[in-house]
Amino acid sequence: MTDLTVGDLAPDFSLPRDGGGTVSLADFAGKAVVLYFYPKDDTSGCTVEAKDFTALADEFEKAGAVVIGFSPDSVKSHDKFISKHGLKLILASDEQQQVLQAYGVWKEKSMYGKTYMGVERSTFVVGRDGKVAAAWRKVKVPGHAATVLETVKGL
Repeated sequence: MTDLTVGDLAPDFSLPRDGGGTVSLADFAGKAVVLYFYPKDDTSGCTVEAKDFTALADEFEKAGAVVIGFSPDSVKSHDKFISKHGLKLILASDEQQQVLQAYGVWKEKSMYGKTYMGVERSTFVVGRDGKVAAAWRKVKVPGHAATVLETVKGL
């Protein structure tokens, strides 16, 4: 597990995605890519975050960027999540936590005195050169998608 910082080469990945097939970072070579990591499909904060990115999907596209969400949920769960909320983004399924670990977002967490492993809500922008151009950890959802969009527009 590593903590990526701005300027680091973004780890490549190939994971199952919503709707079938796979998605990899290499699929978007030469484009800006927003990678956002979230704990669980169809929970309150994760739903708001996904809807916020969806609301700005056209703006991200105009800025030449693609948005990919990652969680340890299954493809089936992602498909239900997208269908239920009309999401317009790619959701990658990382059930083995390989990409979550590569990006340093699979962390020990605690709730009600119990510790467990889970996703630390984080976002990375990968520039057209394949390097991390921006990173946010311990993300607070309100206004985050708009902040990421402004960063992408500035690339």
